[in-house]
Amino acid sequence: MRTTVGIVGAGPAGLTLALLLQRRGIGCVVLERRSRDYVEHRVRAGLLEHNTVELLHDLGVDARLRSESLRHDGIYLRRQGMTQHIPITELTGRHVTIYGQQEVVKDLIAACLERDIEIRFEVEDVVLGDLLSEGPRIGYHRDGQPDELGCAFVAGCDGFHGVCRASIPDGFLTEYQLEYPFGWLGILAHAAPATGELIYAWHEHGFALYSMRSSTVSRLYLQVPTNESLDNWPDERIWEELQARLGTEGWSVNEGPVLEKGITPMRSFVCEPLRYGRLLLAGDSAHIVPPTGAKGLNLAVNDARLLAAALADHVETGREAALDAYTKVALRRVWRAQDFSNYMTQLLHDLEHGPFERQLQLARLEHLSRSVAAATTLAENYAGLPATEDF
Repeated sequence: MRTTVGIVGAGPAGLTLALLLQRRGIGCVVLERRSRDYVEHRVRAGLLEHNTVELLHDLGVDARLRSESLRHDGIYLRRQGMTQHIPITELTGRHVTIYGQQEVVKDLIAACLERDIEIRFEVEDVVLGDLLSEGPRIGYHRDGQPDELGCAFVAGCDGFHGVCRASIPDGFLTEYQLEYPFGWLGILAHAAPATGELIYAWHEHGFALYSMRSSTVSRLYLQVPTNESLDNWPDERIWEELQARLGTEGWSVNEGPVLEKGITPMRSFVCEPLRYGRLLLAGDSAHIVPPTGAKGLNLAVNDARLLAAALADHVETGREAALDAYTKVALRRVWRAQDFSNYMTQLLHDLEHGPFERQLQLARLEHLSRSVAAATTLAENYAGLPATEDF
């Protein structure tokens, strides 16, 4: 079989790219190593920037999002029993939306299938070939049988551990990495949120975050050592620590049955260039941000927007300029997001640097409460830069 763009990975980047290409009349096939059920129930991020919501609306895949999502006009920063509100909408004219990544993926898959975009789930042994030619190939096995997809371009949207970036020869990519010495222990709980907007908490025991997925389901996080084991964290201890780090006088975290728990490592990663011959990288295959800034899904969708435009320009005109510029344009926003995510991480986590560093953090948090300019900078980055700032 042959198509114009072979997309490896049915996550937000790959699925959004498929819909954008299909709208421009460009054929594509999506290959995914996991089952449809797995990717539709894989719990990940849940905060959508203004740009992301607008793009989903433009693609006509926002019906459930409009009816089930939660609009947030700000966030809370909490320290030592004091709480500050950052009024994002008031400061920027933009807002953020709470809607789980798995729900976005469900909507995108349904739209792809309704529009006759082929998604091949549960493919194995994916191998890329002839990437420097005008006819790259994607070999794989499905249902135990070998198969191959010929295409004009390969879009590598298969995540940090995928095969696409690994298919680029050693020495071609420049990679930038930062490993944090802690992770996030996250739980999904059947408990109504006790807050109307997210709470980011600085605490002597470490960072905590109170977020939500709906009016009945809360998503909460605790900073833990990077090598921590879940065995050390029974539900009772998790709730006790959440109450300690997030609670204030007269207010506490709503508790309920824990539906899911896991520990996520904290890392930053960027590679460049994002193009090797006819292979182009997007989403987590190209960059990873720590979740403190809530940028991962949003960067993936933005990559897809930029890549679709570049591919469409080439298909329609034969020019290479937009494809050549894809790395520079995409990474401009990626590095802005990396800086903001690192800022939020350094601001709120126990960095294990001692009391001097803690006093610096508290001074920065106090400055945010006194400076409209500082609060506006945080709000602008949190809501997401306008799409026009990519160029």
